[in-house]
Amino acid sequence: MSIRDSVLEKVTSIPSMPTAANTVVGLLKDPDVDINTLMRAIEFDQGLTSNVLRLANSAYFAGPRTIGSLRDAIVRLGMNRIFQLVIMSAIVPVARHEIRGYDIPPGKLLEHSIAVAIGAEEIAQQLNLKAPYFTFTAGLLHDLGKIVLGTFLEVDIQRVVNLAYAGEATFEDAEAEVLGIDHAETGALLLQAWNLPESIVDAVMYHHRPEDFRGDSLVVDLVHLADSMALSNGLGRGFDGLNYKPNEQVLQRRKLEDESSEAIVARMLEGIDEFRDLTGANTDR
Repeated sequence: MSIRDSVLEKVTSIPSMPTAANTVVGLLKDPDVDINTLMRAIEFDQGLTSNVLRLANSAYFAGPRTIGSLRDAIVRLGMNRIFQLVIMSAIVPVARHEIRGYDIPPGKLLEHSIAVAIGAEEIAQQLNLKAPYFTFTAGLLHDLGKIVLGTFLEVDIQRVVNLAYAGEATFEDAEAEVLGIDHAETGALLLQAWNLPESIVDAVMYHHRPEDFRGDSLVVDLVHLADSMALSNGLGRGFDGLNYKPNEQVLQRRKLEDESSEAIVARMLEGIDEFRDLTGANTDR
């Protein structure tokens, strides 16, 4: 069995999101879902309820307004933000740990994921573009494959690192050559197995290869650019930051001024600070 086949086999055995979170995600796919039905699904899990309320009261999501109940959270934030909060509450516990195979210390992948999620939305704002509702979630989940390969499957990443160091191959190209699959495809396959929306799966799948995507490129471009900016500024970079270059086609499509880029990075850093105490992650830079 090839390494790729072994990875594909093991991906399907990775536990899904917590049952309550999975139920809520299913409900939120229906734009006409009843607020009481949604509230009961969240309340079924005390941990999920607590996390959603904590995140809803963070400076990023709610600002100075205090939200004291799930109903308030749903009404004030809207279904789209609730979707983001539920996904975040499921991902934070695994993203805050060390990603051994990638030399990413505890908290740093979470720091990077938050930076990319916030950065993707901020790039759209700087370009006067309307970011789709799933932009934040796609940014948050874009590197889920690193958790899968580096932690759950404990793939020998050192061979990938050696290849990337030896030449000018990008880290994801080295992954594909050694493993037969890279972390972007791995993450996308897992999200597909979790039955997340195809638009999010696509953004994760193509965030390193936006030129290969044939659909609406906006969110793929936003996540790609935010990922590049986070890595170039040292936010959550491990071995995978080797030889990383933003795609020229994307740079041409989404022309960012230097001042805008500075504002985006500043917003990323502010967002990380806002989430540090909230998530309990070690995100000291």
